[in-house]
Amino acid sequence: MSFFINKMSRRAIVQALVALPALSLFRKQPVVDPPNADPNEIVEVNGWILKRSDLA
Repeated sequence: MSFFINKMSRRAIVQALVALPALSLFRKQPVVDPPNADPNEIVEVNGWILKRSDLA
């Protein structure tokens, strides 16, 4: 491991660390509102308890 760190420049290491958060943008996000959802279903959003119909 130290062999690779010695061969890599600091700039390359910093660029790799900065690029890591960008990789999360390519992950598949969960479906927020499925098309066949019950409008009277109770859901929690950021700590609030709401009916799904109130979100639309």
